[in-house]
Amino acid sequence: MVSSSPPPAPKEVPSDEKWAEDGPPREAKWWYSTFHTVTAMVGAGVLSLPYAMAYLGWGPGIVVMILSWCITLNTMWQMIQLHECVPGVRFDRYKDLGKHVFGPKLGAWIVLPQQLIVQVGCDIVYMVTGGKCLMKFMEIACTNCTRIRQSYWICIFGAIHFFLSQLPNFNAVSGVSLAAAIMSLSYSTIAWVGCVGKGRVPNVSYAYKATSPVDYMFRVFNALGQVSFAYAGHAVVLEIQATIPSTPEKPSRVPMWKGAVWAYFVNALCYFPVAFIGYWAFGQDVNDNVLVGLERPSWLIAAANLMVVVHVIGSYQVYAMPVFDLMEQKLVKTWNFPPGVLLRFIVRTTYVAFTLFFGVTFPFFGDLLGFFGGFGFAPTSYFLPSIMWLKVKKPRRFSTSWWINWACIFIGVFIMIASTVGGLRNIVADSSSYEFYS
Repeated sequence: MVSSSPPPAPKEVPSDEKWAEDGPPREAKWWYSTFHTVTAMVGAGVLSLPYAMAYLGWGPGIVVMILSWCITLNTMWQMIQLHECVPGVRFDRYKDLGKHVFGPKLGAWIVLPQQLIVQVGCDIVYMVTGGKCLMKFMEIACTNCTRIRQSYWICIFGAIHFFLSQLPNFNAVSGVSLAAAIMSLSYSTIAWVGCVGKGRVPNVSYAYKATSPVDYMFRVFNALGQVSFAYAGHAVVLEIQATIPSTPEKPSRVPMWKGAVWAYFVNALCYFPVAFIGYWAFGQDVNDNVLVGLERPSWLIAAANLMVVVHVIGSYQVYAMPVFDLMEQKLVKTWNFPPGVLLRFIVRTTYVAFTLFFGVTFPFFGDLLGFFGGFGFAPTSYFLPSIMWLKVKKPRRFSTSWWINWACIFIGVFIMIASTVGGLRNIVADSSSYEFYS
């Protein structure tokens, strides 16, 4: 009688055992994954979707929005399934899964740069968004107050994170994340309801903007990046799933997928009405932040801007937590720093100061969305999970699964190249109008 061979060992142990003992306890419920995913995904990008629609137009815009929603829901399902693709092993970080799939060295070089671009890029953009919305709130709420520069408001927003960043792990920021998720649904609703109440602006036009063909092509590319920015939650999905308990009878993928489905339902309630109704109301003249175009009722618009501030506070922390973990783990394992409060204070304060500096120096909100959306978010959300799925699960060639994954890869690579080029070109083309430290 021939005995069955044991399953192959993973190519690399996912995490250092001593470090794992100090990690967050695995006690999260399925709804934790819902509001963490909503907080990570429904961020500043939702307010720029009508602006992206202005360059894509009704037909292509609707297709891109729906297709992106379907593709990223599929790739999120793949990430959740791959979390425990090796019996007895949990890949708690995106880079750990990458090392298993592509090998210890190549995996780190493929996955880690993309993930860091997403996480650090989001935090920089959220610094800008938080400061801008805080400034807008004060301008509406206190019309007689002395106006101060936008860069000061970004610094005020950043100061909050010097304190919140000292919370130890994902479980500790669950309350902040829940409040942020509620705020995201609230301000998204205010945005599209405000557009309905305002109605279409006089002489609204849905024609493509009058510009040169080359310039318009790059603007369309940038719009694709803005859409991909709106689906950026995959960069932290494994870190979120790592907080959920798992047993052979009830693996973590079951509650995590349940939470992800509800998160995507909330996502649809936020994205589609804001994108389509915002474009319907303003047409080609919509601002890159749709709330800016809404002026009445002033108290409601002020409340919406304050909700954005609360939400991006939570979003910043959700994206920063994996970066904190990576930096602290590196210092402990490589440089023998003793883990503890002092290490946490130094690492996290330095990171917040870094993102604050870049946010104050480069407050180019719309173009930053397109550039970061293409360069970082398209790979992590659109096609890297599909590549991993093909390598690990090896679906039969020309099967439905095989075709779907290759379609996701081709679409994702196109979005990555197009939106990165478009975003970078727009930053260069619009640089003459930028004001540093404005």
